[in-house]
Amino acid sequence: MRYIQGVDRNQTTMFPEVLDDYIRENNPVRFIDAYVNSLDLAKFEFTYSDPKAIGRKPYNPGDILKLFLHGLLNKNRTSRLLERSTYTNIEVMWLMRQLHPDFKTIADFRKNNAKAIKAVCRDFILLCKKMNLFGCELIAIDGSKFKAYNSNDKNFTKNKLAKLIKKIDDTIDSYLHDLNKNDEKEKDVKEPSTEELKEKIEKLRQRKDKYEKLQSNLDQFKEGQLSQTDPDSRMMKSRQGNDVCYNVQIVTDNKHKLIVSHAVTNDINDMHQLHGMAVQAKQTLEVEKIDAVADAGYFERENIKKCYEDHIKTFIPRPTRSHNKSLGLYTNNDFIYDPQNDTYQCPAGQILTFRGFRKRKNAEITERKYTTHSCYACLQRSRCTRSKTTRYIYRWEHEDVIEQLDRRMKKNKKIIKLRQAMVEHPFGIIKNWMGIHHFLTKGIENVSTEMNLHILAYNLKRVLNIVDFKELMAWIS
Repeated sequence: MRYIQGVDRNQTTMFPEVLDDYIRENNPVRFIDAYVNSLDLAKFEFTYSDPKAIGRKPYNPGDILKLFLHGLLNKNRTSRLLERSTYTNIEVMWLMRQLHPDFKTIADFRKNNAKAIKAVCRDFILLCKKMNLFGCELIAIDGSKFKAYNSNDKNFTKNKLAKLIKKIDDTIDSYLHDLNKNDEKEKDVKEPSTEELKEKIEKLRQRKDKYEKLQSNLDQFKEGQLSQTDPDSRMMKSRQGNDVCYNVQIVTDNKHKLIVSHAVTNDINDMHQLHGMAVQAKQTLEVEKIDAVADAGYFERENIKKCYEDHIKTFIPRPTRSHNKSLGLYTNNDFIYDPQNDTYQCPAGQILTFRGFRKRKNAEITERKYTTHSCYACLQRSRCTRSKTTRYIYRWEHEDVIEQLDRRMKKNKKIIKLRQAMVEHPFGIIKNWMGIHHFLTKGIENVSTEMNLHILAYNLKRVLNIVDFKELMAWIS
């Protein structure tokens, strides 16, 4: 047969083959091995980085870290699959020097080394900075929802509990009605017996008591939610619908789309994340000023002002949150502000003057109030306001910061598309590695550790694609 023939499995060789011969010189596992070997594991405070002289010998934490990095780069992230790979994958056999830690040892490493894994993730980011892989001029911020290890059925809110309790009450009423019915039924139709109905009613009442206890304790939980399997997770709206999730934030640099900083939160939206993530990235890059772009979900006045004060120039499209536009009425954007006279001009040409201050409820925001008495006789009143008095315009005391942002956005309309290219594809790659986009661990601390490993693996993969392999190995030698 005219096929390329393999080697006979039973053929003996004069000299045994060396395992190193199976690994190419530019194989990524060689960089993983060299990078982890270059780390001071004791400095990062890895468990067993300084083993005791007596007792059972532990595995080197560096070996388990290598195993995790190789697994994540190859869509292999569960402890059992990682254990299996030590027997079946020749790259892992080379990397681990034919060590075979069991799945419990692998899982415990991730659980017991949260602080150390976070430090290694940051160390690699600093290595990227040392190699001049960051532009340090423009960063992009985005968040994405990742499913938690908590099913939707195990998440409860006030409305959901109220509906469940009502459903139980209706079912109990139905069963009680059946108990009171007379026995005039067709013989060939099998109905539940009295004892069976009583048993079902008792089970429903027990479930109702459980839901009522949850309902009474719900106020002490954040966002008025209770997740039983993973208490730190929250019900959030994602592209796939409503799921119990974590909100993962990342910041990428424009030069090579490397992740500069990240965080795992259980906030149900991105509104309050802008300043914290931007400052974290700015400190990592060690720059005095930087530009930051984000989508409309990050538009929050106080956060934008804090960024301005910290020399972070923001680019965020202003969302339309006014109901007036949907009703066909004029919005605040249709009123022109005159900074010299501190007045507004309405679409009808009338001047709105300053009439005092207003403080928003539940917020430390003071707004200046503007109005005019010309509203009463205005021909465009029906298009301007539904109020029986006059139209009011409220101006935030630091509105000039927002107006500067609006002017920047008009001059740089393409920057929003640039943001998509910068920050959205890392999430796509990481979720692809994660299979069905869910975390394997529970609790925000453990979930953060899991994400630290994914961020480290993502940056490592990017660097391997950007930098020549020999040059990269020289940086850590």
